[in-house]
Amino acid sequence: MRLDTAATFDRALVLGPGGVLGTAWMAGLAAGLRRAGVDLGEADLTVGTSAGAIVGALLATGQDIDRLAAPARKPAAAAAAAPGRGADPAVMGSVFAVLGDAGLERGEARRRVGRIALDHAGSDPAAEQALLAGRGALIGATAWPDRPLLVTAVDAVTGEPVVWDRTSGVPLVHAVAASSAFPGAEPPVGVQGRRYMDGALRAGTNADLAAGAGTLVVVEPLAHLFPREQLEQQLRAVGARTVVTVGPDPDAIRAFGADLQDRAHWEPAFRAGLAQAPATADRLRPAWKPASAR
Repeated sequence: MRLDTAATFDRALVLGPGGVLGTAWMAGLAAGLRRAGVDLGEADLTVGTSAGAIVGALLATGQDIDRLAAPARKPAAAAAAAPGRGADPAVMGSVFAVLGDAGLERGEARRRVGRIALDHAGSDPAAEQALLAGRGALIGATAWPDRPLLVTAVDAVTGEPVVWDRTSGVPLVHAVAASSAFPGAEPPVGVQGRRYMDGALRAGTNADLAAGAGTLVVVEPLAHLFPREQLEQQLRAVGARTVVTVGPDPDAIRAFGADLQDRAHWEPAFRAGLAQAPATADRLRPAWKPASAR
């Protein structure tokens, strides 16, 4: 487990949660940025949460992101987009009701969400195995990268957050699967005798883990849905010299449709990320140069 963020990094990348379609949009955006000469995979530190853990693992391990353009045409990747039993709107509604209760202490809220997740998932190893297989097919790698990658998750029983990296002894696919296991959509994932759920329950994008960065780029697939107060607090705590935040543009939001878990919209969401990349590259290019080139 890696919780020490006292180290300094030139360029840090934070990739936030966003469901199935947030994953597709971020993948398209990253692919388009790479074509435009801005490779987010060059980050000196990547922090990935939920959908961001999937894309972060792809980038940090140097995978071909363009292969995710049309996963519905590939059986393994299609399963990755919505493994298990699929999203349960009632369960997810219960989760958001707990998270929206301002009277609950954060740790207690996470424990209650964990109970909902465990009750919904029950004992269904097939669903967990489907999730692991799907995430493995998406990221296309099993070994942690040499580049620093942090993946967040939350213990479904205790509500305690965890942050994993290559020194944690947790398989990369398990870490990514746990980080992207939102209650009601995916089952908690077993890791070292515990069960873990979505890392967004720790602190949204978890940008605070990039403390010490000189340049910080934050990609937020859910920027249009949630207030930014928590993120703004995290960004102030990071204290980066340069901060660039990127959220979906109006065309991307339209491509998402009403349900971020609807994998039928995967290809439009990916294309929307590609289309948004040239303008985003213009914003990022000056900040994303290595320090030696500035």
